[in-house]
Amino acid sequence: MKIALLTETFLPSTDGVVTRLCATIDHLIDQGHQVAIVAPHGGPAFYKGMPVLPVKGLHYFFYPQQQFCPPSLKIRTFLDAFGPDVIHVVNPVVLGLGGIYYAHKANLPLVASFHTNLAAYAHRYRVPFLDPVAWNYLRLLHNRAIVNLATSATMVAELRSRRFQNVRLWAGGVDTEHFHPRHRSETMRSRLTNGDPDQTLLLYVGRLAPEKELHRIRTLLDAFPSLTISFVGDGPDRSRLERLFAHTRAQFAGFLHGEELSAAYASADGFIFPSTTETLGLVLLEAMASGLPIIAADSRPSRELVGQTGGGLLFNPADDQALHETVRILLERPELRAQMAQQARLAAENRNWSDPTEKLINYYEVAIRAHRLRQKANDKIFLEKRNPVRISDRV
Repeated sequence: MKIALLTETFLPSTDGVVTRLCATIDHLIDQGHQVAIVAPHGGPAFYKGMPVLPVKGLHYFFYPQQQFCPPSLKIRTFLDAFGPDVIHVVNPVVLGLGGIYYAHKANLPLVASFHTNLAAYAHRYRVPFLDPVAWNYLRLLHNRAIVNLATSATMVAELRSRRFQNVRLWAGGVDTEHFHPRHRSETMRSRLTNGDPDQTLLLYVGRLAPEKELHRIRTLLDAFPSLTISFVGDGPDRSRLERLFAHTRAQFAGFLHGEELSAAYASADGFIFPSTTETLGLVLLEAMASGLPIIAADSRPSRELVGQTGGGLLFNPADDQALHETVRILLERPELRAQMAQQARLAAENRNWSDPTEKLINYYEVAIRAHRLRQKANDKIFLEKRNPVRISDRV
């Protein structure tokens, strides 16, 4: 199968969407499929031998690492040369319009996947009036697709309630070899605790941005003198957070990749995640695979990953005292911490990337078959209009 992926984010960006795409493309290639990628300018010309078309754009004002990439005529030239069997638009906002338009003009099946709840960000960035506008816009784009994919059962229900059509679950996975407790490193632990490895180390990995609610965990460092928090990642809120956490036991490690990232996860004592805007929270799976008990804000996606597995504790995101009490349990009950770590790892072992990729291939095949059936029906209607049956023909 020849698959064209049009994505609003790709390498060199490092986020959950990119991680998922790279893992998916790897498995698709391993199974003999061909993939062509259309992505924002700045990444590689090829990924694992597959062509990448860079599209230039303007940066988001609230997310400078991302670009608005308007559709370009060269997308059509690129895809015509590739000759895809199916078009997959990932998180369609601006660049995805090019894929939707091409699928329509080239008469190809279209699949869309929903990864980021942009409407929820409207409240975090103090433009709540954009919430209904965002939902209406996203629904308009997604409902052009034959199949819509969401990354958690929670988001499947959310999208269906908002009249997104033909929504199916495309669950997340994790590389359980790359993220594993055996990657624990005393050198990395010393680095993340600023040379004090006897401290209890809570780790956060991800984008440093207002919607992640990271400012709320600042009071933990005042309440628990034996606690260190280390932030791995970067984002538009980093400078403000560094000022907020100045003169505390917080560490800002910036981006870590490969073996360093694996070691960072495995060298911590727990993973803290105060965000409630996630559609899945891929970093939660990476932390669980690394054997970390999770402390997460209670939301439907975190409940789905953490609450149902026993791999961590959830706290009421509206109650700072609940956050403190949850962390206190983790600090004062090492036997429970060990039990949750074991449960987290066991749960992650059942979430490799092979199964989600197999399901994705099945969704592609469903879209192709449905498109063909729709086309036959349209052809039949067209022929009937051109050659109407006369009354005398029926006698």
